[in-house]
Amino acid sequence: MTDNTVLEAKAKEIIGRYEKPKAAMLPLLWLLQEHFGYISPEGEAWVSRHLGVAITRVREVVSFYSMYRTRPASRHNIQVCTSLPCLLKGGKETLNKIKERLGAVDGVSIEEVECLCACEMAPMAQLDEQFTGPLNDQTTALLAGRAGSPQDGPFQDLDPAPHVAADGPILSLRFKNKEGTWFDEYAGQGGYSAAKKALATMKPSEVIDEVSRSNLRGLGGAGFPTGKKWSFIPKDSPKPKYLVANADEGEPGTFKDRYILERDPHALLEGMIIAAYAIQSHKAYLYIRGEYYRPAKRFNRALKEAYAHGWLGKNIQGSGFSLEVVVHRGAGAYICGEETALLSSLEGGKGLPRIKPPFPAISGLFGCPTIINNVETLACVPFIMREGAKRFSDLGSVKHGGTRLFSISGHVARPGLYEAPVTVRLTDLIHKYALGPAQGRKIKAVIPGGISTKILTAQEMGTAMDYDCLASVGIMGGSGGIIVFDETACMLAALESATRFFAHESCGQCPSCRTGTSWIHRIVKRIAAGKGRLRDLDNLLAIARDMEGKNICVFVDAAATPVQSYISKFRPEFEEHIKNGRCASKLCPMTTPTLPRVCRTGLPAGLPSPIEGEGKSEGSNAQIAQIV
Repeated sequence: MTDNTVLEAKAKEIIGRYEKPKAAMLPLLWLLQEHFGYISPEGEAWVSRHLGVAITRVREVVSFYSMYRTRPASRHNIQVCTSLPCLLKGGKETLNKIKERLGAVDGVSIEEVECLCACEMAPMAQLDEQFTGPLNDQTTALLAGRAGSPQDGPFQDLDPAPHVAADGPILSLRFKNKEGTWFDEYAGQGGYSAAKKALATMKPSEVIDEVSRSNLRGLGGAGFPTGKKWSFIPKDSPKPKYLVANADEGEPGTFKDRYILERDPHALLEGMIIAAYAIQSHKAYLYIRGEYYRPAKRFNRALKEAYAHGWLGKNIQGSGFSLEVVVHRGAGAYICGEETALLSSLEGGKGLPRIKPPFPAISGLFGCPTIINNVETLACVPFIMREGAKRFSDLGSVKHGGTRLFSISGHVARPGLYEAPVTVRLTDLIHKYALGPAQGRKIKAVIPGGISTKILTAQEMGTAMDYDCLASVGIMGGSGGIIVFDETACMLAALESATRFFAHESCGQCPSCRTGTSWIHRIVKRIAAGKGRLRDLDNLLAIARDMEGKNICVFVDAAATPVQSYISKFRPEFEEHIKNGRCASKLCPMTTPTLPRVCRTGLPAGLPSPIEGEGKSEGSNAQIAQIV
């Protein structure tokens, strides 16, 4: 069988999974890249013919997603993460060491990437399709040795199994096994009994009522009541209904969903079956981020097991209910974690958010009623159906039931993943679970829910972690990703990292987001280069304020949050950087002190200057002073 015949057969099978051919865009592009190593113009034309879309549409999708390559790839690719959690643990230094060792090695490419969501391993990297970390001199040498070897094939697993809470009571019961829990063990521990109960003894409306009474809330960040969300599906709609599991985890500081996908995928599948039955959906999709190679492989293994044992497909367990599940892989775009951008991507386009209303429950995937739930949210559902809504509700607070997974990274002795009741206090998570900062050091600041949430000072850490308590002090619950800063952290470096991330990940659809995030990052970068002015801080706050609430989605509000909270709470430190140069932190991006405030044009120092502070203003007889 020729390569062309194989590709044609695979393409036909992929297109057959989707209701509309165009929705197969991303998987067909992955098919080409995995076969040839990159996507050529001829490949784009091939996809165009198979999907019946213009080549320009294919080209714009390829250019939108960061993981698609348009040139031949190296034999090995090392991606070094330098987002905030890795930065705090020496990610930049790690990148430089790897470049020194392997920068001139043939067949090896090295790139700096945004968060790979393995923050418990920080500093970490990804060699080809495998996470590696924490990287120290020894593991960096091993990584370099493997990447520099002409031999292909498996290499030593450098993941030392970071600490993971594995004692439940709901989400982490089966996390002990690093290699995952598969069907026989899962079923032997009562797995799929909740789905059997729902399908055999309950009406769909009764399932929704039970989930509503449990006070389960969306654990992807927004915290909307799950049962209420399910109830929005119109019961009299003649259109098909869809369930989408959002596994596009990409928030720096967050890695909870990855563990469910890798170590307990059947819990997620059982939750998807129950949720699909509740909304009467017969087609479900799992949208998984492109960087999650191993989680995708493990979930696909569980998917095959579920089909083989009659828990998916036609007439599940003789119940009369049918459900098909399709895994759809993203390609590197943080914005696709936003539910409407995810739908755009799932339909085969760029991941552009949509105006709401209409909300997905009314008009979602392919214009049909759709429910989108986070992985962690769906993994809670089997417990609720098995143990009862009251049992789940009693584990949490009045309006937020159950437990959740907290990802803890940064300056703590035991970074890892911890399950705790949502009523747990932030101080306990840091000191009792993660054992606090290194001996002799004090906490300087904490991010409580991924970098899109406000930063807290050490004096503000007493809050409980349920959504309502956090909201009462002006904090979004977020993704449960906790990043701890000790007194050695540089807040300028932290803000530069956060603003770089948001500038890179903006989809560019809304002008205020596209230009605002870029503008903010350029100003912060200029401050880090020693060319800042005190007025820059007020300019940054003004830009962030003007960006908020003027866009299709909340991405820009998330991007404004670090600017506002870092500067307002640590302004003296930023002013010190601008006045006197670098701080005492080893992480400080300022390598040399700023020079005295000298006016190159001979005009009095302090005249208004371009916000970028570089070059001369155009169209003016008087040159604007450039402050060095």
